[in-house]
Amino acid sequence: MSLFALPQIMNQMSCVFLSLVVLGAVLLLSLPWFCKLLVVLGLFMAWMGSWKKVQIVLHTIKRDLICLAIIIRLRFSMYRNLRNRSTIPALFAQTVKMHPDKAALIYEATGEVWTFRELQERCHAVAHWALAQGWTEGDVVALYMENQPLVVALWLGLAMIGVESAFINHNLRQQSLMHCISICRAQAMVFGTEMTKAVSEVTRFLQPSMVLFSIGEVEEEKLCRSKVQSLNALLSRSPTHPPQYKLKKGFNDRLFYICTSGTTGMPKAAIIVHSRYFRIATSIFHAFGVCRDDIVYTCLPLYHSAGAIMGVGQCLLFGTTVVIKRKFSAKCFWDDCVKYKCTVIQYIGEICRYLLAQPVSPSEAHHRVRVAIGNGLRPSVWEEFVQRFRIQRVGEFYGATECNCSLINIDGKVGSCGFISCIMPSFYPIRLVRVKQDHNELLRDSQGLCIPCLPGEPGMLVGCINDTDPLRRFDGYADQDSTNQKISHNIFKMGDSAYVSGDVLVKDEYGYIYFKDRSGDTFRWRGENVSTTEVEGVLSRLMGHTDVAVYGVSVPGVEGKAGMAAIAHAGGHFDLDAFWIAVQKALPSYARPVFLRLLSSVDTTGTFKISKVRLQREGYKPQDTREKICFLNSRAGCYEAVTDELYNAIKEGKVSL
Repeated sequence: MSLFALPQIMNQMSCVFLSLVVLGAVLLLSLPWFCKLLVVLGLFMAWMGSWKKVQIVLHTIKRDLICLAIIIRLRFSMYRNLRNRSTIPALFAQTVKMHPDKAALIYEATGEVWTFRELQERCHAVAHWALAQGWTEGDVVALYMENQPLVVALWLGLAMIGVESAFINHNLRQQSLMHCISICRAQAMVFGTEMTKAVSEVTRFLQPSMVLFSIGEVEEEKLCRSKVQSLNALLSRSPTHPPQYKLKKGFNDRLFYICTSGTTGMPKAAIIVHSRYFRIATSIFHAFGVCRDDIVYTCLPLYHSAGAIMGVGQCLLFGTTVVIKRKFSAKCFWDDCVKYKCTVIQYIGEICRYLLAQPVSPSEAHHRVRVAIGNGLRPSVWEEFVQRFRIQRVGEFYGATECNCSLINIDGKVGSCGFISCIMPSFYPIRLVRVKQDHNELLRDSQGLCIPCLPGEPGMLVGCINDTDPLRRFDGYADQDSTNQKISHNIFKMGDSAYVSGDVLVKDEYGYIYFKDRSGDTFRWRGENVSTTEVEGVLSRLMGHTDVAVYGVSVPGVEGKAGMAAIAHAGGHFDLDAFWIAVQKALPSYARPVFLRLLSSVDTTGTFKISKVRLQREGYKPQDTREKICFLNSRAGCYEAVTDELYNAIKEGKVSL
């Protein structure tokens, strides 16, 4: 057949196909409506391949389309801001013009109220002060203080002239504190008087050029340093009108740094650019139904993205009022919500469990809260939290400060931290991929690409990196080595790059994602993978929502790691027999703790995540007489105290596990 005849043949085939389509349409129109429906449904099923796929589409299409609309809206606004070289201070100025006299920030500790105009004037004062110091765009100032409205005015005012703030966790001390100051290359530090002792411990290690500013009066002899300036006095003399300065930075330039908690090593300084701040705050606003008239209650630290971006961002970009609590208090939580008429609350880590552990109070029945936004709400307490406190909507999400693979649960699916669309998986290019049992290495196929997980199969969450897409950027950390460690290549296709979260999650058949463990938290025992997160949830519920840390410990001569649970016990009698009976009913044999550690409190981070570093290091060796370590005697069917003799017997392999 000649190639020149091919167009003629294709044309004839097209005519035949068109004729068949027309004939089919005529026949379909002549059928009764129910027959038409059956025909269309049959064609749809044939296209999908199976009835199960049709069921999945029908179950998820509303969810996926709502999320698609949110993403499209977000993309348009981000590209517009990118084109206009918008910045967070510029967007805040637009918010101030809309309602200058509305309450912007309320400080719970003093009852102080700042209107949007007053917040802007304080930011201007900070900008003038920074210019007087001779700082220029790209210089870094460390902020080291507990929650107060001035924290917001400081970083926002510095950003008006391009100076970058470094948020330092006020729980850090000595080496960790010095490490954060060093990796951020800070030229100055602003600290609260409550941090004076912590600052005094590191002053002799600071660079001679480092300038210190205190919030409140500080006795300089306590710091062994001759120059500590009172920032309050400097700001009181600073002008409150807009500074005569044209910012050179744009939408994708650096805004500030957030230092991670460092639970698995030294803290890292995550880079937050203006576009990332906008993306996170805007996503929360649209995804979880926040409105401009809401009053947001945040007891989360302002050195963390949840408080500084998700909470305060609603104020700066959308004009909501934000109530700032100096420090989380489970006892005062609902009293504060009633007093300030809060309608949105933030949680993170174990806050919801702490609230459930409180005795019933009148205020929890009289609040106006309708939305709870956060991450880390355990499935084991989700429904109890919603029912007891009458929360209409839970806005659970997943996402590290620096990641590009955030997830959102927009339809309240219990236990889920978000979803990946089964219909449009390519629109938001993130995946769960298979990993080796230790969760540190990605598994690859014969072509060298990562292997996608099937429903029900745990895997590592990864997000494709695209520097030209504001939703797919990965800005990394202040030091390049830390950035490189989070990037892997040849994930979706050869030559690409992706952010590797380090978190293990699992997906169901409808695309809902459930958090399983952080990398390294899962351990293997008796041939089974044990999820520390799941066991912690079960044990905490059995113990009335107390703090529980579960981890694996090595035992000589035994394959895998034995489970150990550290339980916060206030004192008094701990009924080991009753605990063992409850554990047998609640957990499979391989997940039951082999060792127990009863202690007064479990280590937690400033963002209410349980820290296991010290506990794992100390293992099951008796160390503190105020604590009790127990061993599960499987033959006797009970827990017994670990003495020095029993410890040595276990180490020598004389005791059967």
